[in-house]
Amino acid sequence: MKVSKRISQENILIVGFPSNGLIGTFAISYLIHALDMRQIEELDHPDLSPTLFVEDGEIIAPIRIYKKNNIFAIISDLPFDSYLAYDFAELALQYCKKNNIQKIIIVSGMETINKDSNTPQIYGLVTHQSLEETLYINQISKFLTGSIFGTDAAVISVFRKSKIPTLILYAECHPFFPDPEASIIAIVTLAKVLNIKIDTTDIQKKMEHLRIQRRNLMDETIRTLQQQKIENKSTKIPHIYR
Repeated sequence: MKVSKRISQENILIVGFPSNGLIGTFAISYLIHALDMRQIEELDHPDLSPTLFVEDGEIIAPIRIYKKNNIFAIISDLPFDSYLAYDFAELALQYCKKNNIQKIIIVSGMETINKDSNTPQIYGLVTHQSLEETLYINQISKFLTGSIFGTDAAVISVFRKSKIPTLILYAECHPFFPDPEASIIAIVTLAKVLNIKIDTTDIQKKMEHLRIQRRNLMDETIRTLQQQKIENKSTKIPHIYR
């Protein structure tokens, strides 16, 4: 796994949580391992289902914070509903203020309406005008029209009201299966924004294994997303789209 970096001075937080295609979880998890980031903290909430994970013989919490140089990462291995998402975002925002975070990047999945496309596309949204240039420099198409609901909407709503500029990267993906192919697009794009280069050969070789490994998490995420769609059905909000 090859990683090369160009030094950036600003503190940046990257965020990933289970959503369509598990894009955020895949992408942030891969960056954490590729950059050899160190776990420095955990986030907890009393309403989270009591869950612990074991990785390489070590007990870890479902929501963790990692750090390497000026890059911080928050990753959740548990899906949560829109109500918990508000609290999750508030906790993340408090952490940002405490650690002088100057930019936030959220990675998530967009249920694609272009079923015939072999190459997933990625789109960007920004909460502050200062990040428009980031989209242009990195040739990221802007998400122009559509609706966002549920967990994503809750998290973005909290961040957009803060003074910290936030970039949201949406990769087109299959909504009902773990989608490593779309995750690679997200990883490569995120690496460009962070001014680092990452070799994604590992994830390309292990795609089928990753799909199987993440199947249970995808099932839990689908149940959460479907419940959110039911709750929003009365408002006739369309699927997220470009």
